[in-house]
Amino acid sequence: MPRGRLRIYLGAAPGVGKTFAMLGEGRRAMLRGRDVVVGFVETHDRPHTAELLQGMEIVPRRTVLYRGTSFTELDVDAVIERRPKVALLDELAHTNVPGSRNAKRWEDIEEILEAGIDVVSTVNIQHLESVNDVARQITGVPQRETVPDEVVRRADQVELVDMSPEALRRRMAHGNVYLPEKVDAALSNYFRVGNLTALRELALLWVAGKVDDQLDRYRAEHGIAGTWETRERVVVALTGGPEGDTLIRRAARIAARTKGADLLAVHVTQADGLSGTDPVGLTTQRTLVESMGGTYHQVVGSDVPRALLDFARGVNATQLVLGVSRRGRLAQLVSRGVGFTVTTLSGAIDVHMITHDEVSKGRRPAPSRASLTRNRRLAGWALALLGVPALTAALLPLRGELTLPSQILLFLVAVVGVALVGGMWPAVTAAVGGFLLLNWYFTPPVHTWTIANPENLLALIVFVLVAGSVSWIVDLAARRTREAARAGADAEVLSALAGHVLRGEAALPSLLARLREIFGLTSVTLLERRPDVEPSVGDKSEPKAWRIVATTGGVPCTCPGIADTEMPIADDLVLALRGRLLDASDRRVVEAFAAEAAVVLRQERLEREAEQVRPLAEADRMRTALLAAVSHDLRTPLASAKAAVESLRSTDIEWSPEDRAELLATADESLVKLNRLVVNLLDMSRLQAGVLGVSAELVALEEVVPRAVDDLGHLSDRVRAEISPDFPEVIADPALLERILVNVMSNAVRYSPDGDRTLVTASWYADQVQIRVIDRGPGIPPEDHDRVFMPFQRLGDRDNHTGVGLGLALSRGLAEAMGGTLVPEETPGGGTTMTLTLPIWSGAKAVQRAKAVEGAPVIDES
Repeated sequence: MPRGRLRIYLGAAPGVGKTFAMLGEGRRAMLRGRDVVVGFVETHDRPHTAELLQGMEIVPRRTVLYRGTSFTELDVDAVIERRPKVALLDELAHTNVPGSRNAKRWEDIEEILEAGIDVVSTVNIQHLESVNDVARQITGVPQRETVPDEVVRRADQVELVDMSPEALRRRMAHGNVYLPEKVDAALSNYFRVGNLTALRELALLWVAGKVDDQLDRYRAEHGIAGTWETRERVVVALTGGPEGDTLIRRAARIAARTKGADLLAVHVTQADGLSGTDPVGLTTQRTLVESMGGTYHQVVGSDVPRALLDFARGVNATQLVLGVSRRGRLAQLVSRGVGFTVTTLSGAIDVHMITHDEVSKGRRPAPSRASLTRNRRLAGWALALLGVPALTAALLPLRGELTLPSQILLFLVAVVGVALVGGMWPAVTAAVGGFLLLNWYFTPPVHTWTIANPENLLALIVFVLVAGSVSWIVDLAARRTREAARAGADAEVLSALAGHVLRGEAALPSLLARLREIFGLTSVTLLERRPDVEPSVGDKSEPKAWRIVATTGGVPCTCPGIADTEMPIADDLVLALRGRLLDASDRRVVEAFAAEAAVVLRQERLEREAEQVRPLAEADRMRTALLAAVSHDLRTPLASAKAAVESLRSTDIEWSPEDRAELLATADESLVKLNRLVVNLLDMSRLQAGVLGVSAELVALEEVVPRAVDDLGHLSDRVRAEISPDFPEVIADPALLERILVNVMSNAVRYSPDGDRTLVTASWYADQVQIRVIDRGPGIPPEDHDRVFMPFQRLGDRDNHTGVGLGLALSRGLAEAMGGTLVPEETPGGGTTMTLTLPIWSGAKAVQRAKAVEGAPVIDES
């Protein structure tokens, strides 16, 4: 049964309309007569999305019990049993409830695809593993649910669902994404214009890479070797020579002239060891390329021009940058050189020949050319077949003047020359031919095969033996040189692999891409045996028994049996290579890459497991800190209240009305403290869970600030509030704003010297109001400004029995939930100023201007 096709709608941000687009595609498929079912869709209470579900068949979900609570998940078996043509499955990165068959929804989708059912799904860019950390840095919000990039890259179609940041924010403001009470906090935090713009660029870049992969795969499947100028790619060829820096900078300028152009540097390691590579120079140049945003690549090839062009065509390059040859004029006459050959064979690729200062200095001495290339062997045969007869013709006029030993020595020199140029077999041929020619033309009696003098026979036999020995020695030296050159090339490749590891480039696609480039392969695929399939003799040819962990290049191998070369790594892990058969020496190097791939895979999975365990560890740490910190603060008010109540209930003592009132006040104050602590703990847990409700409305500061001061109780005398009655109204939740002020003011009073009063002031400018709580305490060092907002964190200038350290942490969380900020600053002259910033009503400016005309006071920092 053929595998189903996967289509994914990739969203640049939440709320851009992925699910809406998926349902629209499903309805269009239904109109075309296809059998479509909804396997799992989340509407998030969005009415327009819910409308699209009307009239569509929905497969019932499966109920899963976890820790006494019921959850609903996708029912994979029900979808497969229903066997529709198309299944709509929302939220590709969703993590299933523990106890489900698969940990992730994308694994459920893999099973449905294997059943021959087409799937349409959705995912946001921040859920892709490769950009998850970047998205977290941009938005400040970690995404626990991720999906491997390879799952999305293997999709048959990926469609970007995009929307400008301004349009998305308008859509949210109209209530089309979140409920009204959540809109303000979302717009002020995650959905800021800068965040949305950065996420949009991430999505566009990722989709561009996906398009490149699809283009490369199409070209490989159809055997297209020509260059398609769909995107500018500038390739610069490096040898490690001193001219490399000039070439890199020139290539970078060429790439910079075209927006979005790629810069790639390539070095060809010659298999025969004749490249004259400078490893130190290559390392420096690689660093320079990467600092300019380019990538470095290394390939092995015996023919440098063709290897360069093969690489350039393989990456669909449009321009190739080469340095002008440093060889002398005589050398250029003998051999056309790399630049001339590349220019002749480049076809549609533009070749730039760059002049540099090293041209006038000439070429460095090339390494010894002891190994025998094809051209040298041909030259050796030409010398053997033409040179020896020519030598004979030259010596015939001198036959009466030269003795036979002299003639033999001249022939021996010729044979040695043939051996040095062409190797053993041309030299042996020259030796045998020389023996026959010496016998026929120079050994008495001439023009016969008879040798009259035994000494002449001995001389000819020694000539053949010496010539054969020299030929064998030269050939042996050539083989040893080739082996050394091959070992050098392998060492250079392994050195590049070691550098790949040391630089931290541990991503599997990067490692496999380097292996494909170095050996000129069509595709490289890392396969893993499915854990639910029992190993059998013939499963190497069964795609269902294997799953693709990572792949690069053209059409991937779905099982080891269809690969040109398979490299077993473990019982359940195989590296499948397609493109050509590898010899034994190549396999040794590939084994190193395979072992590294296994290590990288294991490391990625360990990191993923650690990422899953980290929230549990953080929760355990928070739980431990909570128990340690709360133990005293819960017991103290409980003990006070209990003691007061027990005293009041006692019949042994007759309490006076004053004593009874004092005991009741003590119990009431203790219960108020206990209630405040419990409320703070509950609100902190709601904040961390993202479920705290905020009811934003217009609030007058001259009403909220006095109430907050009164809530301080006996500490209210140590606070002085200076708020103008004509101050503009702010947009906030009155209850939450009051709690923020109470927490911040009580914290300021607690740390202020006795006798000093905490000052509360406010000012406004633009569209914001700033409320400042100023104390003259010991102050907070700048390096601890963030620490004071951590739950259960105290700076140590008071004992741990004065509170659990939740006040500031909760206050900042409540401020951010209302779209504001809470930041500490240094008070001039000593102390700390806590600045609470909140948005004001849009019409406040007009009101303030009107009052200013009437003469009313206006507080405005600007």
